[in-house]
Amino acid sequence: MPDACDAIVVGSGPNGLAAAITLARAGCSVLVYEANATIGGGARSAELTLPGFLHDVCSAVHPLAAGSPFFKTLPLERFGLEWIEPEIPLAHPLDNGSAACLYRDIDVTAEQLFDDSGAYRRLMKPLARNWENLSIEFLQPMLHWPQHPITLAHFGILALCPATLLAKFIFKGEPARALFAGIAAHSFLPLEAPVSSAFALVLGLAGHAVGWPIPRGGSQQISNALAAYLRELGGKIEVNHRIENLRDLPKSRAILLDVSVWEFLRIAGQAIAIALSPPDWNHFDTRLEFSKSIMR
Repeated sequence: MPDACDAIVVGSGPNGLAAAITLARAGCSVLVYEANATIGGGARSAELTLPGFLHDVCSAVHPLAAGSPFFKTLPLERFGLEWIEPEIPLAHPLDNGSAACLYRDIDVTAEQLFDDSGAYRRLMKPLARNWENLSIEFLQPMLHWPQHPITLAHFGILALCPATLLAKFIFKGEPARALFAGIAAHSFLPLEAPVSSAFALVLGLAGHAVGWPIPRGGSQQISNALAAYLRELGGKIEVNHRIENLRDLPKSRAILLDVSVWEFLRIAGQAIAIALSPPDWNHFDTRLEFSKSIMR
């Protein structure tokens, strides 16, 4: 039986669509399956309250999308994606009624942190100068050979610290500590947890390097632009098509799952069990094909 296509992607979130685009640009035929009626995964918008009022279902502000080396290679503006840039990317309110603000300019940000202005500059400026190299490392798989090991090591020493520890060690006053902790809280980790500083550093640096932009019309516009470009490249997307098992899929050379861990286990659990089971020559071909798909 001939392959229905070169690759199948299950899930139409930004990662799934990015993978599909990468394959389509390489000349592969690609089919994307989406269980819901609307593409986008966490990058979706919907009328959740009143007609005509759009709300982002999950993500709303996208500094790493604007700063993504991969996204910069895509003509998404041609498909309607427009970024809105606020004058002040973010602000953290304080108990006294004032707020600690992060501006695109590091010096402007530092000036309103009073006694911590010098400390903020010393923390952010060396990293901001290397944003392009660091962003390449941030947005790769966790396990990869670093292209900029010294720059990444400098960042990593700071990033491994709990946010509370690093903030107390570097800053003296409440505004700087609150600003740093507020950004770190986007990790949803306890601020005392190791590596929580990584989120504060990455998102704070992104605010200085590319801002915290909002897509005009909501996060759905990111997904719509990705989908439109994929279709221009010849890729196909089917919505309202829930995959229950890998065996439900048509024949293809590769399968990519852009789903949660639990969805992955539901869809691929049987194949995993077969692949990890003791040798059974009746299932040898199935285990071999699944192993090949993992290596691909």
